[in-house]
Amino acid sequence: MTDREEWVWLAQIRRPQGRKGEVLATILTDFPEKFAERKHLWLLEKAGTPEEAARPVELARHWLHKGSVVLHFEGVSSIPEAEALRDQVVAIPRAERAQLDPDAYYVGDLIGCAVVDEQPNGLCMVGTVEGVDREAGPVALLVVRGASGAELLIPLAKSYLRAVDLDGGRIVMTLPEGLLELNAPGTAEAGHAS
Repeated sequence: MTDREEWVWLAQIRRPQGRKGEVLATILTDFPEKFAERKHLWLLEKAGTPEEAARPVELARHWLHKGSVVLHFEGVSSIPEAEALRDQVVAIPRAERAQLDPDAYYVGDLIGCAVVDEQPNGLCMVGTVEGVDREAGPVALLVVRGASGAELLIPLAKSYLRAVDLDGGRIVMTLPEGLLELNAPGTAEAGHAS
């Protein structure tokens, strides 16, 4: 394992939390309940950390706290030891991540994918996925950076989805007429893809 692609990020440590070595971390996983099942974790200094620089840790206990997670690792028992973990990423090898239903996707796998609109006159490049907003409503929204730089919000609705090629980094959709104009009024966002 030599780069970010080999790791699944679960959390990023923000700061010490308490006096016994606990740390407060931002949750980066869709499955925070899995911390209860995971005891063997890895700490990465930053993106692109080679395996040799990844440090294995044992999770002694954890609990959710105001939308974040508090983690306490074996061998970390003081505020200075916890402070030394600031900004590190808590990760697992990609092979150990939770299995999803066939029509479900990890947010991290969608980020960076090109969104292509399949229309009767051909394929049009819409933009690149920068994030996924799961709080907006009953259907998650792809946050897409369009060709002009404008942000587009596109529902990740099954009825629009034609193909998701994660290996090829492409999401093919058939978007309803006018959807892109709702997102970026007065701007022609889509351009023909080759």
